[in-house]
Amino acid sequence: MPAIHRALPALRRIRIANATFQQASRIRLQPSAAAAASRPAYQLRYQHAEAQTEAEPTTSASGADHAPQEQPDRPQQKIKFTADSYPSLKRDSRFKELTEDDVKYFKELLGSESAVIDGVTKDAFEELDAFNADWMRKYRGQCRLVLKPESTEQVSKILKYCNDNMLAVNPQGGNTGLVGGSVPVFDEIVVNLARMNNVRSFDEVSGILVADAGVILQQADDHAAQHGHIFPLDLGAKGSCQIGGNVATNAGGLRLLRYGSLHGNVLGLEAVLPDGTIVDDLSTLRKNNTGYDLKQLFIGGEGTIGIVTAISILCPQRSPAVNVAYFGLESYEKVQQAFREAKKQLSEILSAFEMMDGQAQKLYAKANGARLPLEGEHPFYCLIETSGSNTDHDSEKLNTFLEHVMGEEIVSDGVVAQDESQLQSLWACREGISESSQHFGGVYKYDLSIPLPQLYSLVEEARSRFESNGLMGDSDDFPVMDVIGYGHMGDSNLHLNVVCRRYDKEVEKAVEPWVYEWVAERKGSISAEHGLGLAKKPFIGYSRSETMVKLMRQVKELYDPNGIMNPYKYI
Repeated sequence: MPAIHRALPALRRIRIANATFQQASRIRLQPSAAAAASRPAYQLRYQHAEAQTEAEPTTSASGADHAPQEQPDRPQQKIKFTADSYPSLKRDSRFKELTEDDVKYFKELLGSESAVIDGVTKDAFEELDAFNADWMRKYRGQCRLVLKPESTEQVSKILKYCNDNMLAVNPQGGNTGLVGGSVPVFDEIVVNLARMNNVRSFDEVSGILVADAGVILQQADDHAAQHGHIFPLDLGAKGSCQIGGNVATNAGGLRLLRYGSLHGNVLGLEAVLPDGTIVDDLSTLRKNNTGYDLKQLFIGGEGTIGIVTAISILCPQRSPAVNVAYFGLESYEKVQQAFREAKKQLSEILSAFEMMDGQAQKLYAKANGARLPLEGEHPFYCLIETSGSNTDHDSEKLNTFLEHVMGEEIVSDGVVAQDESQLQSLWACREGISESSQHFGGVYKYDLSIPLPQLYSLVEEARSRFESNGLMGDSDDFPVMDVIGYGHMGDSNLHLNVVCRRYDKEVEKAVEPWVYEWVAERKGSISAEHGLGLAKKPFIGYSRSETMVKLMRQVKELYDPNGIMNPYKYI
């Protein structure tokens, strides 16, 4: 049958799905104006992960994909100190303990009571708790002093004093990290950049933004939006994470397919080395081929060689025409075919291509009592977003793409968002998976880069592994409920979730280090976008050679010979 004829019934199915979805969405969707203006709505400063009724997980698994997620109200369990959870970690004896004289110096330097949280000379446990604990309630430090500088010069004087007096430092932004990199292990001084929150400049011609490291990502994006531009990074934590922390962790997120990584978008930065030296490399030039590009060491350096205090970044033009489509597919091979066709036919307007397996969508629907956009069940689902400048042009390209993939039976069924409410609901089907996977008791999450042809094989093998070892089943007798996979096709980034009824040491033994060995054999990465922090430090050898690790350590020793910056982590 000619392709055009095969496409006709497929397009009729899309129209039917649109009508059904629109009727359902009037009942289900009641987004607030604020939520509609800013996707997604998971933007609280400090959310607690659900209480754990069984043993706490001690694996390297992350607790979420990108951000703090809203959690149901449940009794909270006190978080164990990280030092107790990792008994092999010992406080470095080179580091001095804080004294009243140290606190006095910092108070005089910062000149404001609100700039210092002092747990050395008085009881400040409750105030310190939010800086000591991560939002997942997995890591907890013993910091007794938090400093909040408001200028690069103050950061410089803080670090110089700490370096001269052998005081360990834990740089901290919005504290939305996922691998224990943003909170102290022992009594490190937390240097929080929340008061350094000014946008310094924006060039409407070039789209270059210069801002302090403590600017909230959402605020940076809002500022760019006022000038018709978009910040090239989008995370679920955008309402609380800081752009300095984003740069320090080389955050990935949902816009990477379209705009690339921060290694390409950050044009310059300002940073402070451990000895107080200010690295003045806040260039706004797109071309500057003069010597080593040293700023790249700070992008993804996780605060181990210095503190980023400001960045200059290229912000693309904001697209006025946005479309979102959601498809059901019969196999992972079909997913790959759809991705190839999307790149070929949508090319410059393709801004996201997300993959979810059928189990992930069932889990989302079950946890939220939600109705999925498509009537039937499919082994795989994809969400595609296009962003362009011309609505008619983009719609024509999308319709042509839909005709092709459905006519060629690559896609089995689909729905296209007709308004903002439906667009938000379709995105919720993808972004709600992370929270949903934690709903039933516990979850082990892995953020991995794997070559696309083999990406989903890990999920299938992990599922078989748990079935064969008797750890996964339908009743409460089995700790594992299911293994699900989803992620960013455009980035070869898989989120592997082992969904559990309870945390169990046998599950941990079955998954680690097996999952890292599997990834290493296929020349993948054990951390696609979450970084190393404390959780993945022991496993760096699965992604980097001995030579590369040695070179990294030499860089660390060169810039931070006393080892005061974010100790016990990274490498």
